[in-house]
Amino acid sequence: MSIALSHVRTVAEAYVRDFTTILTALDIDAIERVVASVRAARDEGATVFIAGNGGSAATASHLANDLGKATKRSGRGAIRVMSLCDNASWMTALANDEGYERVFSGQLENFASPGDLLIVISASGNSPNLLDAVALAKARGLRTIGLLGFDGGALLDMTDDAVHVATGLGEYGLVETAHSLVADVITSCLMHDVAPRGDAGP
Repeated sequence: MSIALSHVRTVAEAYVRDFTTILTALDIDAIERVVASVRAARDEGATVFIAGNGGSAATASHLANDLGKATKRSGRGAIRVMSLCDNASWMTALANDEGYERVFSGQLENFASPGDLLIVISASGNSPNLLDAVALAKARGLRTIGLLGFDGGALLDMTDDAVHVATGLGEYGLVETAHSLVADVITSCLMHDVAPRGDAGP
């Protein structure tokens, strides 16, 4: 038992130490730019689309929920936001009939308009379905933003802007935890973007 507990302490202390290093290096300027992009989409009545795989899909759903609901506390206009990870029937139909790389771009084809915003969340930055979604978004005139990890992958150069949580390859837990925190910071900033009294518009 003592050996097992010692191992837990070693792993936990290393995780906290590594995550503290990540927090210290977090690019606040990049977060500020992302908030500005979401704010602009809100004020222009554009739609914010969010996509990710695995743990990043959970973060995409959480961010969509918070942007759609929690930011109303500001008194500003509602954010039109959609997680592309949440319609299991449509995703599996696209994956089965057209290939998994099409599960996000196939949805965007129905909804995306110039001026909209696509946020992709990926630890590796190399997921084929996110690359395909960004390519379609750029062709449609959308602005694209990545929440990325590891070395940034192909999405680092492909997106218009990114919050890059730089880690060693394979550090999924640290990256996904950091992305969840970044998502909460983005939401908090927009919650505090309070409308003047009597003004419920942009």
